[in-house]
Amino acid sequence: MNQHAIQNLTLFDLLARSWRRPSAIADLRFSADDSTVAFACVDGTVAIAAVADQEPPQSRIRVSGDLGQTTIRPREKFPLPLIATAVLGDGDVPLANYLSSGFLVGTAAGEAVHLAADGNVMETLVKIDGPVVAVDHSPRTAITAVSNGQDVFLARGQGDAVRLRHGTTPSTDALAFSPGGRRLAHSLDDGLSIWMVDGDTTLIRDIAFSARPISIRWSGDGTWLACGLEAGGFALVCIADGRTGIIAGFPSPVRTVCWSLPENALFASGAFRIAGWSMTAPPLDGEISGALETGRAGLVPVETVAAHPEKKLIAAGYANGRITIAQIGARDELLVRPLGSAVTALAWSSDGQHLAVGTVDGTAAIVTFPASMFK
Repeated sequence: MNQHAIQNLTLFDLLARSWRRPSAIADLRFSADDSTVAFACVDGTVAIAAVADQEPPQSRIRVSGDLGQTTIRPREKFPLPLIATAVLGDGDVPLANYLSSGFLVGTAAGEAVHLAADGNVMETLVKIDGPVVAVDHSPRTAITAVSNGQDVFLARGQGDAVRLRHGTTPSTDALAFSPGGRRLAHSLDDGLSIWMVDGDTTLIRDIAFSARPISIRWSGDGTWLACGLEAGGFALVCIADGRTGIIAGFPSPVRTVCWSLPENALFASGAFRIAGWSMTAPPLDGEISGALETGRAGLVPVETVAAHPEKKLIAAGYANGRITIAQIGARDELLVRPLGSAVTALAWSSDGQHLAVGTVDGTAAIVTFPASMFK
């Protein structure tokens, strides 16, 4: 590799291990112990990558003695190959964390199965009629929730699945446990149901929205819910009193929402810049309340966002493949990748050292940052 080529390398080229799958990456998850990443593909397979880096950035950094200039040499070895499963669904399959290094995967056969870190399908935790379109698991209460698109079922441990009794048979394709596992939220046709599930299952409330929720994210303390909507922005729900607000005006659908614990802030995709709000002034009564101007505005919409678990940083992936990391509330951005295939999924490891990436062209990647990069 000549010197000119080295100078043209991006941070993604220098820091990422990447693989190419036969189809687009729809979703991804780090395992609970951060040892593996599972990439769900639209061809119904799941691919698993080890997080441990055989050539970590820290080992490739050099500081020149005369100028004190820091450089990083490119990787010399190919990353270890992914472990891919057989086809588990007719399209992308839902994922959730399970145990320390494994995952729960919902299959077309109506099963929620334990997928081990080595790619082997272990025991079946839940079996229902119809394909599983949504799955979540609470390690604190050992409860698993699954949906076949119409009904939601709960199973404790490996016990029989029990259907949540609801007055209607709505379309249900998104669900999520609260951080403590005592409550479950699931989508309705154009709304949300919130249940108490620790002990006897009790419906807390139904909430109507202007459109169908396509994602559900609890705040870290379980006091708020944010739901990306199929159209019309996203919804914010206060769990204590059921107050809601619709934050509209997005040029494209809000596919992802996320919470920053260090900044006590909420972020959403779908705008031409990273859209965020401080929860010290929740945007229940207006879209500009508590707005955090983050990153730089452009002409390409943000497709997905992920908040750093420990620092006041937010990662954003764009429709043109651009990946940036911005300081919350500031215009400063770190350009990780300038262009490429549209970014479909981003997630940080729990220690904030690794950023997993999925794209439309099937690129699955783990970007590992030097410890000195985010001070």
